[in-house]
Amino acid sequence: MGERPDIDVTPPVRSRRELPIVQLLPNLVTVAAICAGLTAIRYAASGNFTVAVQLVLLAAVLDGLDGSLARLLKSASALGAELDSLADFLNFGITPALLMYFWAFKDMGNLGWIAVVIYALCCVLRLARFNVGTKASDSDKPASHFEGVPSPAGALLVLLPFFAEHAMPGLPDIPDALIGIYMLGIGLLMIGRLPTFSLKSLTIKRENVRYLYVGFVGFLAALISYPWATLMVMDLLYLASLLWAWRKLARNGGATA
Repeated sequence: MGERPDIDVTPPVRSRRELPIVQLLPNLVTVAAICAGLTAIRYAASGNFTVAVQLVLLAAVLDGLDGSLARLLKSASALGAELDSLADFLNFGITPALLMYFWAFKDMGNLGWIAVVIYALCCVLRLARFNVGTKASDSDKPASHFEGVPSPAGALLVLLPFFAEHAMPGLPDIPDALIGIYMLGIGLLMIGRLPTFSLKSLTIKRENVRYLYVGFVGFLAALISYPWATLMVMDLLYLASLLWAWRKLARNGGATA
């Protein structure tokens, strides 16, 4: 019998011009979030605020996924980080601000627009400070808290008047001027130094995981059945946590942990 030809088991050398498609998934998710934010502006401009808010929520979900995918696939890059930051400014700074303008401020003229511009400016300042702090940090360990309200949370908080009016349609309309003052307050909370909770640092005991699953299912059921009321309660709970953090900071003499 003749000898078998040698089988080459050497893995093919990948060209530097080639890139696995799976490595692009985080950036594709970020691009999808940008598309959601831009489309939300379109629906808000046409008066379909319900779909616009749903698209903002979708953008927030995608924002949480892209970073997790990048860490899972070990495909984090400088381009991805910049793209994510730009997406955050669009989805959580510009889009909710314009949504609130079309919903509440079209009859206020320049005064309503001033509130919109200041909120968006506070969001971009918040993101710039976060980016500088991330680049300056040498630790990969998640921070125990943020300084100021993160931009996704700020976007959900600024939509609270919209959630409240849809959750309780029988109540009198919220005055536009009050909504504008509220927007300014949320903007100041984003650029402030108040310590806010970071979900990435939270842990849970293994024996309590099953309760977390049950609670999460209950939350999804409430979000699907009573979306506006659920979102309103979420915002109120988050504002209560900010008040608790402020009181804790005041008791500690103003020093952050």
